[in-house]
Amino acid sequence: MRRPAKNPPIGRRPAKPRPAVGARAPAAKPYHHGDLRRVLIDAAMQLVGEGGPEAVSVREAARRAGVSPGAPFRHFPSRDALMNAVAEEAQRRFRAEIETALADAPSGNPLGRFRCLGIAYLRWAMRNPTHFEIISSRRFFDHDRSAGVSSDNAELIGLTERTLAEAFSAGQLAARDQKQVQIAGRALVYGFARMHIDGHLPRWGVGEAEAEQMAADIVDLFIAGIARPAAKV
Repeated sequence: MRRPAKNPPIGRRPAKPRPAVGARAPAAKPYHHGDLRRVLIDAAMQLVGEGGPEAVSVREAARRAGVSPGAPFRHFPSRDALMNAVAEEAQRRFRAEIETALADAPSGNPLGRFRCLGIAYLRWAMRNPTHFEIISSRRFFDHDRSAGVSSDNAELIGLTERTLAEAFSAGQLAARDQKQVQIAGRALVYGFARMHIDGHLPRWGVGEAEAEQMAADIVDLFIAGIARPAAKV
């Protein structure tokens, strides 16, 4: 007769069978998202679009990406890090809007290019108010520590300066102080964008359906004020 197997002592687990010599552990499955960082940024951009900058959290971005709450932290150790990436993505899209508009601008007409730049600025800001809110405000991320946003901003400012300098050289500008023109133009488009975002335009009799046309009209009004009478835009 076989003797019954002895039960292991209480508190001690039975020993696991050892793998055969030369056997390999099963290969780890590849991560199914591929670029988790990109997926998380896209999820955060959606959150901003739906509920504003305050709606963004690393945990909610992870949930939308379909990963565990701890998975994002190797890419974004804090909400601030994620918001910085969101700001850089928003700035990239904004710059792409500007570049597309300038690609279609009339050649040999720098003041016309300046007009296209202003209208593209307003069009993107009005169609993407929550994303514009992020890149235009210092409340949601550290501008000074964001190399991507700072670099893009500097390049857009430089582009504006060069465009105005070309317009002046071509005899299109009546105003001699190009810095004043640049700051006044920025104040105009930024101020109108803020009026739209903050809901002030209806008080001035401007409905949502006509807001973009009004934006183009005020840019034209500004251009008329800085252009020489004979200049064509």
